[in-house]
Amino acid sequence: MVVSKTNNQNITVSLGLKENWQQFGLLVIVNAFVGGMVGLERSIIPQLAETEFGLSSKSAILSFIVAFGVTKAIANYFTGRLANKIGRRNLLIIGWLLALPIPIIIIYANAWSWIIVANMLLGVSLGLTWSSTVVMKMDLVGEKQRGLAMGINEFAGYLAVGIVAFLTGFIAEKYGVRPYPFYIGILISILGLLLSVIWVKDTKIFVLQETKNSTIINTENVFWTTTFKDKTLSSVTQAGLVNNLNDGMIWGLLPILLLQLNLNNQNIGIITAIYPTFWGIGQLFTGKMSDIYSKKKMLFWGMFVQGITIVLLVFAKDFYILAILSAFLGIGTALVYPTFLSTIAQVTNPNQRAESIGTFRLWRDLGYAFGAIISGITADIFGIQYAIILIGIITIISAIIIQTRMPKKL
Repeated sequence: MVVSKTNNQNITVSLGLKENWQQFGLLVIVNAFVGGMVGLERSIIPQLAETEFGLSSKSAILSFIVAFGVTKAIANYFTGRLANKIGRRNLLIIGWLLALPIPIIIIYANAWSWIIVANMLLGVSLGLTWSSTVVMKMDLVGEKQRGLAMGINEFAGYLAVGIVAFLTGFIAEKYGVRPYPFYIGILISILGLLLSVIWVKDTKIFVLQETKNSTIINTENVFWTTTFKDKTLSSVTQAGLVNNLNDGMIWGLLPILLLQLNLNNQNIGIITAIYPTFWGIGQLFTGKMSDIYSKKKMLFWGMFVQGITIVLLVFAKDFYILAILSAFLGIGTALVYPTFLSTIAQVTNPNQRAESIGTFRLWRDLGYAFGAIISGITADIFGIQYAIILIGIITIISAIIIQTRMPKKL
């Protein structure tokens, strides 16, 4: 515990989930709204491309994911760089302001270029909002409960992705792809902004306390260390990139694959929602596990399960088999997602944590763009099935890199 003077007042600060449950819980709710903005597009944008804009090229369809991934990656990096200068809360509010026009643009878009613009805004918005909530939760809880904190954070975000993906698929089946599914996005963005402006508080004072007690030495170049130099950080970073590379492929190609199997919008919505729902719920358990068990093993098995499951998707025809595979894909992702962040926090100085996380999230979310480009080009040349198998093999290779490069002690 530390007593700090701010505006001539003594403020008592204690690190821990229990000690800061109210602010932590508020940030969980805010992050659920952030996840809902992703779920808004999860099951129906690829269909929108084909049915309303007449796009047949898979590369053209996946261009919205490229736009989203690149802008989100860049926003992630600068959120990490600016977190200590501008303030986490301010970045969170800016992110929500950028989210407000997104559903309106999609509703009234009369050309595919407007969908691209909306996804660029979504990428910047999510980079600011999600990164801010991640860093703020880490600031609040301290060293011992970071895995649990990240599990709860990612649970809320990706459960919301799954729920909203299901709702939009259901609404699209009943009332059409536009405009009704996107009314949800208008409500989400308004509520997220109001919560952030009225009740969220900045957490910089918590970082100051933790920095005083840290024995981890600052690095001269956080970007280089996180990306290449440190064996732990670079192993986590490449796995994060590959994780979102395969997620970008699933986002763009899975709904099209399911359409080819003549599934209706409601069933497509269910299958595409199962994956992020298991991903989200699973992190309630895997986040806590990463505080207790080997982070290296969790990362290896998570990436390996993802890779095998993705390859098996090509051979599945039955709705129930596809649903089961979607669940296993979510479980594999749940094993790695909170573990990525808790591992980075464990090996970085608190004062450089936001920048290191920002660098990781830069590469991780560039995976969306790489996944969309690689799978889109492969699908156009060889077919969707070959694109999916290729991404699955890349994911298995990532698991092998973790096993061979990451230190055993973690």
